[in-house]
Amino acid sequence: MLSHWRTWRESGWTPIDAAAYARAWHEFGGSVATHPDVVERLAGLVGIAVRYLGWFANGQLCAAMPTWGRHVALSKDVLKREGKRGMLDLGNAEVILPIREDAQIRLRHRMRYVSELNAPLVLGLAEQSEGLALAREPEEYSKKFRYNQRREQRLLEDAGGIIRSILELSASEQAAVYADLFQRRWNFEAPGKTHLAEVFSLMREFMTGSLIYLNDEPVAIQILYRVEAPKWVSLEYINGGVDPQSREFSPGSVLSYVNTQAEWEHARALGKPLRYSFGRADREYKDRWCKRVPVYQV
Repeated sequence: MLSHWRTWRESGWTPIDAAAYARAWHEFGGSVATHPDVVERLAGLVGIAVRYLGWFANGQLCAAMPTWGRHVALSKDVLKREGKRGMLDLGNAEVILPIREDAQIRLRHRMRYVSELNAPLVLGLAEQSEGLALAREPEEYSKKFRYNQRREQRLLEDAGGIIRSILELSASEQAAVYADLFQRRWNFEAPGKTHLAEVFSLMREFMTGSLIYLNDEPVAIQILYRVEAPKWVSLEYINGGVDPQSREFSPGSVLSYVNTQAEWEHARALGKPLRYSFGRADREYKDRWCKRVPVYQV
C-alpha cells in the first residue's frame, strides 16, 4: 500500500542525488527553506534523511524538490510527528521550489506557503486563506512613516543606543541573547531553544541583520536568513525579541527599519529583487512593513 501511494505521489518525478538538486536550485532559483545547504544541514541536525526528486522534460531536468516522505523536507508536520519539533524553527518560510520558467509540473507532496513564483508552473496547488507578508520597497512607505522611523532611530542613538551586526556575536552568544529577549517579549520560551546555538552555527553563513544595544545591554534582535538565487534574493525573518523595558525608544521598530533598509540596499546593489518575508500575514504590525501576497499549498 505504501509503495502504491508513493508511486501515485511521485508520478512524473524521478529520484536524483543531492548534487543534481543543488545544480537545479542554483540554475532555477529557490528560497531559504529550499536552499540545498540549508536542507542538508538542518535535515542532518534532526536526523531525517532527504529524498531528492527531479522532473525531466525531453531528457533535461526542469524542476526538483527535497522530500521527507509525503511532505517537502523541513516540514513542521514531520518534525512534530518525529518528536523533533523543538529542534529547529524556520517560521512559516516561503517555499520556492527550483523550477524552470517554461516548465509545467504536478505536485502531490504536502507543503504550505508555496510561493506565487511557482504558482503558474505547478498543477495541484490551492491558494491558502492567509497570505504571506513581504516587506515593501523603501519608496512604498509614506514620507511621514520614513520620517518617524528616522526620528525614532535618532532618539535611540542619542540615548546611547548602538546598532551592531549580529555576526559580531558567536553562535552561542546569538542564542543566549535571542532566547533572553524572546522570553522577555513573549513570556514563553523561544521555539527550538535547546538547539539554538547549534542551528545558528549551521546557518551562520546565511545570517544577516543587526541587533540593538542600550546601556551596553542588548534590547532588540531579529533572526534573519538570506540566500541569493539567480534572479532574486530570498530572506526569511524568522522571529525576534525585544526588551519591553526599553519600549519608550521603540527598538523593535528601529531594528525593522534598519534591517529592511540595509537588505533592500544589498539586493539592489546585486541588481535583484528582494523577497523579504515576515512569514504569515497574521499580525497588525506586519501590515505596517509589508504587503500581503498570495501563497499556496498542496
